[in-house]
Amino acid sequence: MQIKDNLQNIKSTLPKHVTLVAVSKTKPISDILEAYNAGQRIFGENKIQEMAEKHNALPKDIEWHMIGHVQRNKVKYMASFVSLIHGVDNFKLLTEIDKQAKKYNRIINCLLQIKIASEDSKFGMHPSEASDIIQSETFSDLKNIKVTGLMGMATFTDKEEQVKKEFNLLKTTFESLKKLKTKNCELKTISMGMSGDYKLAIACGSNMVRIGSSIFGARNYGV
Repeated sequence: MQIKDNLQNIKSTLPKHVTLVAVSKTKPISDILEAYNAGQRIFGENKIQEMAEKHNALPKDIEWHMIGHVQRNKVKYMASFVSLIHGVDNFKLLTEIDKQAKKYNRIINCLLQIKIASEDSKFGMHPSEASDIIQSETFSDLKNIKVTGLMGMATFTDKEEQVKKEFNLLKTTFESLKKLKTKNCELKTISMGMSGDYKLAIACGSNMVRIGSSIFGARNYGV
């Protein structure tokens, strides 16, 4: 099945309020162009330098989302163009994004990554840590970032009840933190759900899903 057909099939299952991020990590320019020509404009990458190379080579109306773990020393490579950073899991990273965004006179939108999975390999902060950050004076001093939502990754398991419990935790956290509206924080986005579990994630309140293999096929691990 073609990328175009895959996209159309997935979009036909998504409610209107749900944003589709096509996860193009490890995929060649030709695949991304095929999705672009089929109308997709939001793409997600997990390596900053790969995303920067693709940004340089592809149409400039693409919205690039950084969905992987972010190293602070690499923020500078995407600060001029990235639309949304999903995986902000500590305050030091927020301050670095703010510092780099200021150089380009931009405000970069960010999602705070909440740890909802039982796996140690998953990154993220505790809900109470996110609450403390949003209410802190040092956070209010950041003028070039805006926290627009939360992101979470469920445990990689076939146990649907466990995944549902973790998704519900993110939704509950979102509803709690949403009340803490400030100049640089207004929570609107819940980014959770991937190819294998996005329908469950939407049922649990997600309004942004990150789908790769169901659009582009299996990931190219060797790239």
